[in-house]
Order: sequence, then structure tokens, then C-alpha cells
Amino acid sequence: MEHKNNFVVIMAGGIGSRFWPVSRNAFPKQFLDFLGTGKSLLQLTYERFQSVCPPENIYIVTNEQYAGIVKEQLPQMQDEQVLQEPLRKNTAPCIAYAAFKIFLKNPKANIIIAASDHFILKENVYIEVLRKGLDYVSKNNHLVTLGIEPSRPDTGYGYIQYLEDNENGVHKVKTFFEKPDKELAEQFIKTGEFLWNSGMFIFNAKTIVKAFEAHLPEVFEAFAGYEKKLHTADEKKFVENAYTLCTNVSIDVGVMEKSSNVRVIPSNFGWSDVGTWASLYELTPHDYHGNSVAGKNVMTYDAHNNIIHASDKKLVVVQGLENYIVVDTPDALLICDKNNEQKIKDFTADIKRMKGDKFL
Repeated sequence: MEHKNNFVVIMAGGIGSRFWPVSRNAFPKQFLDFLGTGKSLLQLTYERFQSVCPPENIYIVTNEQYAGIVKEQLPQMQDEQVLQEPLRKNTAPCIAYAAFKIFLKNPKANIIIAASDHFILKENVYIEVLRKGLDYVSKNNHLVTLGIEPSRPDTGYGYIQYLEDNENGVHKVKTFFEKPDKELAEQFIKTGEFLWNSGMFIFNAKTIVKAFEAHLPEVFEAFAGYEKKLHTADEKKFVENAYTLCTNVSIDVGVMEKSSNVRVIPSNFGWSDVGTWASLYELTPHDYHGNSVAGKNVMTYDAHNNIIHASDKKLVVVQGLENYIVVDTPDALLICDKNNEQKIKDFTADIKRMKGDKFL
């Protein structure tokens, strides 16, 4: 496997509504420094892949409204490496666009698909898993996904059931399950046959192009003629037209769940999708009372196990709260029970309906 054949596609087009009111439509969570490292989640993700492939083989797929932010945060990237989506159509069209473009550039390409906003604690282990996956797909026409060994019966993730037979730690997938209820998730954990679906994939370019043709013909046909249009001055107009024709579908539902050649690598590299305030709470330091505090002028009294996020310029005093999310921004304040944080998406939908986009 040659290093020059390795490619990475980072998906960075989401709006991060579950992190409202810090994550906004105009500047969503992947561009923010949520972990206090001085770097955004996107910048941390980009750096993670430096040892996996040449820098010119890293592509970012983002909504066209965020292209300027991507180039500002990653000035080393060339314009042709920042793929701009004209519409949000979920992950299948996003991956199709990148895969077709890379396939034209290098038909022998081995491609990693990753999200821009995931956190990896054990980066060395992660890189080892990626290299194993890249080596495997360079020799096999299989679609590989990375499955995370579950630490709890989490109902926020999809699950992958896999078979015990394996080729050097690469297992055949038996089935995919969408987010289960608590009781089913507990049964999954007990069997030891299930992994969390991380949404990270590895495959060679030829295999994924064939998979789109076989399982998502409507997306494949939307990009008909890509051989003549991508990497040309007509690319932007061509992609705009293709996206209007594409269905709104995830790669999991559209391709992975329909394919018989899916494999999974069970992994444990300290993964979090940093999908919610509660998941951020797990990743950040806590004070003596279990509070995770961002903000130099936050004072707490009889407050326990909260996540509090405020500007350094504002004095925030919290008393008597337990297990709450408190997020203060210049134009919005969120106070929400941590156990009900899934309702934040409902709140943002109501805000859009009742207040318009001003606060989103």
C-alpha cells in the first residue's frame, strides 16, 4: 500500500444544533474550541491525519456558507481541497461527491471518511486502526466501518452486530441497528456482539463508486457525467444541479445497510462524537463538586454535576442547581436539565418557528 494512495475526507457541513446556543448556523460547533485547546474541533481533526496521508490528499466537504471559515482555519489547504455543498442532503451525497472526485484523481485511492467534530483520546491507537483499515481495503473490495467497543448502554448511538470470524481483527458485519431504547441497548451490551457505530468508514475508491451504483442509483445518476465535469471550471454548476437531484439520505441507510461486503474493526481509542453538552461534560475537567466550568468569572454555591459555559467577561453566579446545563451567550441563555438535553433540538425548532433565525 503506497502512502500517496491514501486519502481522507472530513465532513464539516453540519450546524451542530444540539450545542445551541454556542453553536450557531453562522458558526457551528466544528469551528469552535470546545475543549479549551486553542484549536477548533476541525483543526484538531485535520492535524490527526497528518501522518496518514499526504496533505494534498486531505479533502474537507462543507456547506458553501462555511468555505470561508474552513480556509481561514486551515489556510494551508488549496481551494480544490475544500468541496462546497450547495444544499444539505445528509452524508450519502456528501461522500459521493468526494469519492467521485478522488476516484478521478486516483483510481487506486484508499479513502478514510471522518467527521470534523469527533474527539479521539488515544490518537496513536487510532492511527494504528486507520493504517490497518487502509491496508485491508487496498487488498479487499470491502466497505469497512470502525465500531467502538461500548462502555455503557447508550441510546444515542446506532449499533453494529458483528460475527466472531475475522481476518486479522476485521470482522464481517451481521446487521446494523438504529438507536435502540434503553432495554434493548442493555441486551446488546450483555451479548458482547455489538459495537457503537462511529460513522467513520474506510474503503477503496472503486468499491464505494460501485456501491453507489448498486445501492443508491438515484445518487449515482444525479452525478452522471462526473468524469467530464469534476476537476473543471464547470464543477460548481454541475454539483449544484446534482444536489438538487439527490435524495436526502445517510451513507448508513443508503449504502452500508444494503451491502453484503461490509466489514467492521472493533476499536477502543477513546472516541467521543462530542454530540451533546453531556458528552462534552464527560471530556472536560470537573471541580470538587463535579461541575464542568468554562468561564473565568463563574461562581457556584450548592451546585453539583453541572456544565456551565459563559464568557470570561461576564460574572455568572449559579446556586442550588444539580445536573443542569447552563450556557450563557451575548444574546441567549440556556438552562436545561442534563437528562433532557435531547430536547435542545426541539427548542431550536421552536425558536425558528416563533422567533425566526435571529437567535440561531
